[in-house]
Amino acid sequence: MGMIGMYARLSPAQLQRTLDDPAFGLRLVESMSDAEDDGRRLDVDKTWHAMSFLLDRLDFAVDVVFGEQEVEGSPDWGYAPPRYLSPTRVRTAAEGLAGIAATALTGAATRQELFEAGVYPDVIWTRDEDALAYVEAHYDGLVTFVTSAALAGDAVVMWIS
Repeated sequence: MGMIGMYARLSPAQLQRTLDDPAFGLRLVESMSDAEDDGRRLDVDKTWHAMSFLLDRLDFAVDVVFGEQEVEGSPDWGYAPPRYLSPTRVRTAAEGLAGIAATALTGAATRQELFEAGVYPDVIWTRDEDALAYVEAHYDGLVTFVTSAALAGDAVVMWIS
């Protein structure tokens, strides 16, 4: 199965309740649907590390992969406690992501470069010729998700499951 990047949109009230009661937050995100038409959760599969690596190369101002603040006192939601972006940082992220097309994200990157950098999962960089297209497809989904969250005034919680 591997390590999967997960996201959930929370209203400001839901975020505050999650910060006050991290167990509530876990129950809330577990109750959300992964269905694309719902739009409250997003699964970027194993592309999270490649997106982080590539956005870091572009000096992207918001950590849309790992989040910027930890949900203090939360149990692990997989590999670590969840982290989040406030609604203000979600808007900043959406504005920045709007200017980075998926092909610009992967740009001059090569599969060999990602492999040598130890980007998870390393096996796809050596065996899958479409690995960068796989990252681009999930990046487009992340841009749509973050943009929708920004338009709604939502926060975004993220974790590796």
